[in-house]
Amino acid sequence: MPNNDRKDLVERARTEIMGMAKDGLAHPSSKPVIAGSVIGAFGGWALLGSWPLGLLIGLAFALWQRVK
Repeated sequence: MPNNDRKDLVERARTEIMGMAKDGLAHPSSKPVIAGSVIGAFGGWALLGSWPLGLLIGLAFALWQRVK
């Protein structure tokens, strides 16, 4: 991935996170990211025995899906 694309992805992720923090559940990305976190937590608990790790993985994946 070229360096400019990487910076652009980081900037879009930062914008999404700031928007979710400011707007709460009114932001269009909030509910899908929360759902991804819950699914990740359940999957982490079921497969890895660690729901916090699954939650973080699910959150990161859902956020990445929103900004890619």
